[in-house]
Amino acid sequence: MEASLTPWVAALRRSHDTLALLVGPLGTEELQRRSYDSEWSIAQVLSHLGSQSEIFGLFLEAGLSRQDPPGGEVFAPIWEAWNTRDPQSLATGTLKASETVVGRFESLTPDEIERFHLNLFGMELDATGLSRLRLSELALHTWDVAVALDPTAKVLPDAVALLVDTLGQLAARGGKPDGTIRRVLVTTTEPERHFILETGETVVLTASGPDAGEAGLSLPAEAFVRLLYGRLDPAHTPVLEVRGIDLDELRRVFPGI
Repeated sequence: MEASLTPWVAALRRSHDTLALLVGPLGTEELQRRSYDSEWSIAQVLSHLGSQSEIFGLFLEAGLSRQDPPGGEVFAPIWEAWNTRDPQSLATGTLKASETVVGRFESLTPDEIERFHLNLFGMELDATGLSRLRLSELALHTWDVAVALDPTAKVLPDAVALLVDTLGQLAARGGKPDGTIRRVLVTTTEPERHFILETGETVVLTASGPDAGEAGLSLPAEAFVRLLYGRLDPAHTPVLEVRGIDLDELRRVFPGI
């Protein structure tokens, strides 16, 4: 397997295995508990993960054959089929579908990786790019389940270490500019990174060097990942340092996707 793909696939495997450990013992009543998302039960998170596993399998095969990815006419029947399942069927089916797509990533040969190309959501993706999209889905939604069962749960470290360096694109696509001009130095730990976050008419996040003169936000990388994915509410915010900014305003800039 290509070196750049290897850590992403390993992180996918770890997230899948963690989800299996969380979900496997749950009964129907527990599956109907609310997840981190106030509008979704754990079972509904699993429905999303299951349908997306199926869809990502189609994306993967399209990229391997260098064909156009499927569109909405294919997605709708998949979503409908998953939405009609009972909670236990969702748990079993999601783990099976997730295992299938993770296993397919793991089985990619060097030739398959080299020829992979997919034009998806306006992005030109190689196999690593598609695995990145899948990891962001799987790791964050696994946390949505985990934290409903254990309020101290965190996004897995290997996923955080990879996703933290991809947040620029997420900030631009998922951030909701509020018109307030900000220039914030963000410093993370575990791993250590430095970013400049700028808001106004747009939202821009770029890698930077340390600069103590900026308004700032210092926090674990895991928490910064969750902030940009709309999952850093006050009840799940670790000890952090804020200088010259309003964290609640930043939370509203990143409502989640």
